[in-house]
Amino acid sequence: MVIKITNKYENFYKYMGKIFGSRVIEKQINDRIYDDPEKEWYIYLTDDKVQAFVSVQKAIIKNIYTIKEKYLEEILLKIKGDIQIGSSIVPKIYTDLYEKCGFKINENKHYKNFVEICTDVKRDEELLV
Repeated sequence: MVIKITNKYENFYKYMGKIFGSRVIEKQINDRIYDDPEKEWYIYLTDDKVQAFVSVQKAIIKNIYTIKEKYLEEILLKIKGDIQIGSSIVPKIYTDLYEKCGFKINENKHYKNFVEICTDVKRDEELLV
């Protein structure tokens, strides 16, 4: 089940508390996770346990993590249906899944552990002008 919440949600820290500061997750995605107040979190839960999450801030994906790709796929498809995602620098380890879900990969930008994605290349180019 995918839920969409912010850090003001009553059970936010019940779900996400263990995630913040987790060195295991940080090492896997090569990124730090913060509970910034303006982020919206899409969280895949099973039995009240976080299986995957994506945070979005002002139409930009900020954080991504999953235990199994099928959970993240469901979240990404939901986000893609809800929001036009602008240029987002995200962990490279899920590149195949981003493409499977229809996100555009910016082949002109190269990062060691990250890749730049968006949902609408034309819209993103207009924002850069």
